[in-house]
Amino acid sequence: MKRKNFARRPGCAVEAALDLIDGKWKGVILFHLQGGTQRFGELRRRMPGITQRMLTKQLRALEDDNLVIRKVYAEVPPRVEYTLSELGESLRPVIDILKAWGESHQERLSCAPTPDAVRKPKQAA
Repeated sequence: MKRKNFARRPGCAVEAALDLIDGKWKGVILFHLQGGTQRFGELRRRMPGITQRMLTKQLRALEDDNLVIRKVYAEVPPRVEYTLSELGESLRPVIDILKAWGESHQERLSCAPTPDAVRKPKQAA
């Protein structure tokens, strides 16, 4: 995948960084890979809302951008594993901060709470 040619202008670095993790699923995939190497099926189970086709497409894009390493084993049936590259690992603080921000703003966001996010009941005013 060819990256856009970002001109030298204010905000360029932010635009370039967001371009790498754009969309609904890339950040989620990177988050799950922070836990270590995952097989395709494991990633799919962790993200029940994603289709097989979309997961494949997003993993290929992350691989093209050198954020994820794909390793294929010559077995029957074939086994494919994904792990964060060094560049992908360097996004760990960004993904962690996004997760923390999402947890602290959970009530305003439309997604369901994550299992490890503790949601306190609203107090009557």
